[in-house]
Amino acid sequence: MNGVLYSFIFIQVLVGLHFLMPLIFYVLKLLSNRTRMTHEEAIEADYAVIITAYQQVSLVPMVVDSILKASYNNYLIYVVADNCDVSELKFDDERIIVLRPESVLASNTKSHFYAIDRFKREHKYLTIIDSDNLVHEAYFNELNKTFAAGYVAVQGVRKAKNLDTTYACLDEAGDIFYRFIDRKLMFEAGSSAALSGSGMAFTTELYKQCLEHNQFKGAGFDKILQYEILSAGHRIAFSEKAVVYDEKTAKTDQLVNQRARWINTWFRYLFLGARLLGKSLVKLNRNQLLFSIMLLRPPLFMLLMLACLFAMVDLVLMPYMVFYWLVSLVVFFATVFIALAYFKADERIYKSLKNAPRFIYFQILALLKVKKANQLSVATQHYHKEKINEQTNEK
Repeated sequence: MNGVLYSFIFIQVLVGLHFLMPLIFYVLKLLSNRTRMTHEEAIEADYAVIITAYQQVSLVPMVVDSILKASYNNYLIYVVADNCDVSELKFDDERIIVLRPESVLASNTKSHFYAIDRFKREHKYLTIIDSDNLVHEAYFNELNKTFAAGYVAVQGVRKAKNLDTTYACLDEAGDIFYRFIDRKLMFEAGSSAALSGSGMAFTTELYKQCLEHNQFKGAGFDKILQYEILSAGHRIAFSEKAVVYDEKTAKTDQLVNQRARWINTWFRYLFLGARLLGKSLVKLNRNQLLFSIMLLRPPLFMLLMLACLFAMVDLVLMPYMVFYWLVSLVVFFATVFIALAYFKADERIYKSLKNAPRFIYFQILALLKVKKANQLSVATQHYHKEKINEQTNEK
């Protein structure tokens, strides 16, 4: 009986540990000076900008326009229009190359390598941008600063470009939380910033080494990529000023389908966290250890559900453990508001938090659809009507 009890306590401690990680990261940051980057003079490096579109190209002219307005010139833009009608994609600028695969790829990595195999010149770096993104004018200059500091992989910031619905605001609130924990604090603690699918850049050589022989179908290429980068002994830097603007989920069906794919991806690649954890313990590698813990962490709504369930059980069986959950949840909610304040969240995001229970409800629905996630469309439908304005020039 004692063995079962101790096992139950151990499981609770592991779950609650994820809520306490911000405190651990902060302590490690104080003990580490490794994230203080001393930038050498950044040169105007040559970039390949890969924009992937699947079935929809309506937003491509806008993302291209935002790149052309950047305060940078040394790049070529490769638009991979997979299973798209490209008749309306007409550009006068010779730096824009529109590629239409002969057969349907339905894969991010296949689209990326379709572009890489058709590079017009040998680009030192490549950056991946989604077709619904907009790029800040200083994006490339900020990437250069981080690369000049010696890093070979960089994750920038993806800010919301649409906050016109409650769900979009809640989506951005969650993104800000993860941006703070999984990117800023992780990197400052001596680990790596988690990749987020776009707004990221790498040396072309590294990207090819990691994924050239590891192409796969379905969502989650960034999971494989970040695992390969850390396994090779590199750190992924976080650049707070390399900003792209990302479209957030605006409708419930869109939210459920997207989250179902994300949850499915977490289950599919959970083994990568375990594998990286093993490597980190053998090598005593802080970068790999902290990152593996993050990879093993369940989605936030699942953690909160487990915390509430354990706390209710503890009220009956182990009242002293309730204090552990109170501390853990206080740290969690404090972290949420610290993150929102740090990244200067819009007032609408704060107001949307009262609807968080409904947001969690739709993620539970997504969990119920997780087995069929791979049958859902791989492309997120975009409903937000774009207007290019001063947003991409915000400081």
